[in-house]
Amino acid sequence: MSSPAPPRLLLVGGGGGLVGRAVLEEFSRDWSIRSVHRHPVAREQRLGVEWRPADVANVDDWRPYLGGIDLVVNLAWYRQGSDHRFARLGDGLLRLIRDSAAVGVRRWIQVSVPDAPEDLEQRLPYLARKRQVDRALAASPLSYAIVRPTMLFGPNDKLLTVMLRTIARYHRFPMFGDGEYHLSPIAVTDLARILRREASLRESHTVAAGGPRRWVYRELTNELFRVLGRAPRYVRLSPRGSIRLARLLETFGSSLLYAYEVEWLLSDRLGLPPYEGLDRPLAPVEPFLVAEAARWRGAASGG
Repeated sequence: MSSPAPPRLLLVGGGGGLVGRAVLEEFSRDWSIRSVHRHPVAREQRLGVEWRPADVANVDDWRPYLGGIDLVVNLAWYRQGSDHRFARLGDGLLRLIRDSAAVGVRRWIQVSVPDAPEDLEQRLPYLARKRQVDRALAASPLSYAIVRPTMLFGPNDKLLTVMLRTIARYHRFPMFGDGEYHLSPIAVTDLARILRREASLRESHTVAAGGPRRWVYRELTNELFRVLGRAPRYVRLSPRGSIRLARLLETFGSSLLYAYEVEWLLSDRLGLPPYEGLDRPLAPVEPFLVAEAARWRGAASGG
C-alpha cells in the first residue's frame, strides 16, 4: 500500500529570511512546500522546495499557485517603505486571501506583529496596511491563525545580534529613556514550531507569541555586556532624543534602527506572555547570546 501524499504548504515570502529559513527546516521534513517570491533561494533548492517566481504585489490571480494546497503561511512584508509600497503588497495579499477562500484552502496563517501605540497604528504604513490584511483574513470564511511574535532571535537576526556586535565594537550602547520597559525575546525556531502547531488547529484566532522570560530592557542589555565580558556603559538618551537619533540614522540611509521601532520599544508593548501549547519548552535567549558572543570574539581575533 502506498503512503499518503504529504500535506502541501504554500509559503509566501520565501525561505531566505530569518523566519523563512526556520519555517523551511520545520516543515520540509514531512510537508511538500511551494514557495512564492521573486528570487531563487539556495536552501529551498537543497530541500526540494518548488519555487514559483513572482512578486506578491503583482499577482492578480492566485488560483494557479493554490492547486492542491492545504495550508498558506504568509511571511511577506517589508520592514520600511512608502505607503504606496505597502498598499501594493497588501492588495496582493488581499487577493490571495480571496482566492484561498474560493478554492477551499484548509488553513491560513498570517505572521503579524504585536500591538503598537494607537498613533503608530494609524499613521505608519507598516502597521496600518498590515492590520488591513489581518482584518481581511479575520473577516474571511477561512480557518486562520494570526500569530503576533515579539522580538525574534536567531543567527544573523536584525536586533539582538546587531546590538551585541555594536557593544563588541564600541564598548558602549545607547540607552533609550530609563530602560524600564520590557521585551520577551523568542527564538525563530520556536516561532516555526508555533506555526506548525497552529497549522494543526481548527480554531480561528489571533495569538501573541512571547518567549519564556519577560526581560526589563536594561537587564537584557546588561546581559549583552556580561556575555562579552564587559561592564555596562551607556550613552543615555531621553525618549525624544532616542527617536531623533533613529530619524537621523534613517536620513543617512541606515537600516540599523528605525524611529518607529524605538517608539514601539518605549511604549512597553513588546513584553508579550510566553506562547503555550508546544511539546517542549521555549528556548531561553541566554545560551544564544553566549554562543554569539563567542563567535564574535573568534571572528574578531581571526579564529
